[in-house]
Amino acid sequence: MNADVTSKRCPWCGSEPFYVEYHDTEWGVPLHDERALFEFLILEGAQAGLSWSTILKKREGYRRAFDQFDAERIARYDEVDVARLLADPGIVRNRLKVASTIVNARATLAIREEFGGLDAYFWRFVDGQPIQNTWTELGQLPASTPLSDTISRDLKKRGFKFVGSTIVYAHMQATGMVNDHLADCFRYRQLISLGATPRL
Repeated sequence: MNADVTSKRCPWCGSEPFYVEYHDTEWGVPLHDERALFEFLILEGAQAGLSWSTILKKREGYRRAFDQFDAERIARYDEVDVARLLADPGIVRNRLKVASTIVNARATLAIREEFGGLDAYFWRFVDGQPIQNTWTELGQLPASTPLSDTISRDLKKRGFKFVGSTIVYAHMQATGMVNDHLADCFRYRQLISLGATPRL
């Protein structure tokens, strides 16, 4: 799946190997794995006020600290766990963000009860098919959309925290609900083959 050095990429990934790898193999790929969808939801919330590259560098730390993003385990965390997490340099040690992860794990279990999982919940908003955009410049990418507004409102109503519209749209991009690779990026056409006709 990796491209050679001459391939055109979205400029946001720069040249750092870990960021290029993320761009080339994960970002925008339609994701249906329950654990991974929960992981991205938590990591996108952790990013608030920070750069995505900062969060990616701490990703393994998050996986270790939060039991590989096992929502059932996290939902049972108590104050002892909160204290442990706030002392862990491998994650963003922000009390509100740590607390929100526990709250969001519990809300995720409720989603599973109602919809069967995050996969069914999120993908119903796009009728199971990625939205294929046709951006040609980085400046055209929106920070949020009416659809991310709708999903954000619904998540908040269900008790989720750190799920503002901008965070939700970033989650949609990361998990392939929307293909926001630039049209001249080598990944754009590869991902088109996994989704619907581009919106012109």
